[in-house]
Amino acid sequence: MIRLRQTGFSYLFLLPSFLLTAVLGIYPIGWAIWYMFFDYKGYGTASFVGLDNFDRLLRDTLFWDTVVNTFVYAGGKLLITIPLALVLAVILNRSFRGRSALRAIVFLPTIISSAVMAVVFYMLFNSYNGLLNQYLLKLHLIPERIDWLGPDHAMLTAIMIAVWGAIGNYMLLFLAGLQNIPQDIYESSSLDGASRWQQFWYLTVPMLGPVLQMVIMLAIINSLKGYESIMVLTDGGPIGKTEVMYLYVYKLFFPTPSASFTADQQFGYGSAVGFATAVIVGLVTIVYHLLSRRLNQLQ
Repeated sequence: MIRLRQTGFSYLFLLPSFLLTAVLGIYPIGWAIWYMFFDYKGYGTASFVGLDNFDRLLRDTLFWDTVVNTFVYAGGKLLITIPLALVLAVILNRSFRGRSALRAIVFLPTIISSAVMAVVFYMLFNSYNGLLNQYLLKLHLIPERIDWLGPDHAMLTAIMIAVWGAIGNYMLLFLAGLQNIPQDIYESSSLDGASRWQQFWYLTVPMLGPVLQMVIMLAIINSLKGYESIMVLTDGGPIGKTEVMYLYVYKLFFPTPSASFTADQQFGYGSAVGFATAVIVGLVTIVYHLLSRRLNQLQ
């Protein structure tokens, strides 16, 4: 009886979390799965269309363009963020004056809202009166203004902003992993004549293997799902050059005047696109997980 009472109290304390998960997690997923088989615009009667939404999805060239843009965005972000975060973690793991302040500065962008960050960078990269062009022109580093948010540079600009916003979080994870590596190993390798580069490549990187796998997994998921800063910075433009998958899904549910491809809400088709997007992210995550397990077995 006492054990039952203790168990009952435990479930009672967990009940608010269960309710929030059901209301904010399970119910919306079930709602989306149901309506992806309907033609439903958020008002009026929902008409059952079977697999028509998925047939439309397969023929939707705009969606597949967003898939390509998403992988370009995620790949560019990963290739820059992970190595740079690791190098910063190694540097900031050493003892020197001002280390704590520098750690805080690097981590600070992580706690800034993506929307606020994008607004600030929009003022910085604005082609006509942006601060970056003004300073570069004054220093005579460029002959004319660069259209940072134009078709040729918009994706690169979005990637660099994403790197700035994410690097502190991954640096902190690498830093935690570095502090769990025994210093005796480095002292012994120094006595054997190992250079700092050899210590980094043959000791630090292998011993950070589990942390590195976790960081890459988180980075892949966050990069494929990210869209907030792009929405504020370019809204997917110009001419769809920065349109990513989740931004496309957002526009199907909440159309804006700039989203010319959606004149009204398309909850049914949006649910189908959202489901396909989740499947793509899930498949990429599973493939990475299988590859990382295979590499662990070969070691």
